[in-house]
Amino acid sequence: MKNITSLLLASCLLLIVNTSCKKDSFITSADARLRLSADSIKFDTVFTRTGSITQFFKIVNENDQPLRLNTVKLMGGAASSFKININGTAANEIHNLDIAANDSIYVFVSVLVNPSAANLPFIISDSISLAYNGNERFVQLEAYGQNANFLDNHTISANSTWTNDLPYVILGSLQVPLNVTLTINPGAKIYSHANAPIIIDGTLIVNGSATNKVVFTGDRLDAPYNSLPASWPGIIFRSSSKNNILMFTDIKNAYQGIAVLEPAGNTNPKLVLQQCIIDNAYNAGLFCNNSSVEAENLLISNSANNIFIESGGKYSFTHCTVVSFSNNYIQHKTPVLSLSNVGQNGNPVPQALEAIFTNCIFWGDNGFIENEVVVNKQGTSPFSITLDHCLYKAPAAPLNTTLVMSIPNLDPVFDSVDNSN
Repeated sequence: MKNITSLLLASCLLLIVNTSCKKDSFITSADARLRLSADSIKFDTVFTRTGSITQFFKIVNENDQPLRLNTVKLMGGAASSFKININGTAANEIHNLDIAANDSIYVFVSVLVNPSAANLPFIISDSISLAYNGNERFVQLEAYGQNANFLDNHTISANSTWTNDLPYVILGSLQVPLNVTLTINPGAKIYSHANAPIIIDGTLIVNGSATNKVVFTGDRLDAPYNSLPASWPGIIFRSSSKNNILMFTDIKNAYQGIAVLEPAGNTNPKLVLQQCIIDNAYNAGLFCNNSSVEAENLLISNSANNIFIESGGKYSFTHCTVVSFSNNYIQHKTPVLSLSNVGQNGNPVPQALEAIFTNCIFWGDNGFIENEVVVNKQGTSPFSITLDHCLYKAPAAPLNTTLVMSIPNLDPVFDSVDNSN
């Protein structure tokens, strides 16, 4: 009986061992189920030197047994613009990579574009090969690369003109010092990094045209970053700056689109805006502190504070549309136009304030804000706010404001509203 029991136990152990070995052995069939979470990885425009975000795909073993990948290989090798990380290992090629049953691994992909003389976007491509059980699968890689003029913590030392031959990528910051003028020709594109303000102590002249606008935006052109507010700090006109003119200029996705600080120091407006668009600013589209601005045919849209004027100054807006609609990133919770003769965090002493708005629209979507025009007057300093032939959203006439043939609460019925962000 003892021998029979021992024989049965040995048979059971052998059965368990055989079953375990069979379960843990690698599947070798060419029909093994291997799923890729993506068969292609695409990157939007990547500037030379700046690189891109990292994307990834998963390799999923859908079998009840482990699967061995004979090779995972970046076909372009060390010369490729792409770099990969395979299951935590940075390498261009890995052999005998095991994936447990019903498990997966990650492959991360990034791209760095080498400098090129090309001045138009060019396509960079490569592929990743996966070989297993006599099969070979590929994941295609594609990026649009573009050369650019790179300026890293750059100060313009003399009067300069920028052309539209190559984009300009601002890293760190760009400064135009006192008594220096930067002129930007039609069609130029300026891309600023997240920590790169454009600081004007001298003069900025932007000569965009109706068919060839000048664009200022962030340097991340891949989704979703290409539509994020606060992607870059914005343009700052500081105390010594004067005689600035922006024509047919688009300013997008900044923290503050434009900040204009203190008077001009001469009789001209510190900043003239003609046929410009400021859109999707996180803090303010146009922020003014005791300064002077003259604007015509200006659109300021979908910013936390579209126009915010404090500590007085002198302003003229003609044929301007100032409007906000909530989107995925900015909820419309503040008036599109705020004016005050004192500073919120700065000068508490009332300053002279004169602002006239002619044939303008001030509007926002339904929800949090009923009064889109807010005027704050303190003290007895000179104060004059005029809405002349304007359309504005408000339950009552704005305080401390002269109205000339202006209409409240008449829906402007915009032809289209870009609310996709």
